[in-house]
Amino acid sequence: MKVKIQNRSVYHKFAEVEIEVPNDIKDIQEWLNENEETYIDEITRIIDESEYDSGTGVYDYRGMDEEESDSEWRFECEEQKIGGHL
Repeated sequence: MKVKIQNRSVYHKFAEVEIEVPNDIKDIQEWLNENEETYIDEITRIIDESEYDSGTGVYDYRGMDEEESDSEWRFECEEQKIGGHL
């Protein structure tokens, strides 16, 4: 008789960059959404070069908690103690 052995393994990558945002910006999230050219190339390069890690990555990083999403973007600003999804 034939028996199929199956495996579904989930892996993820994680990348992080720091950028400068002007001090007079009131809504950081809006500014980041409107100025993605300040970080998109660098984060793409880093994610391309990063190694795969097992699991989904959900809950492995602060604020990364969208279980149903294939990809998740966030920002964190320690100076203002704020962060959120992009």
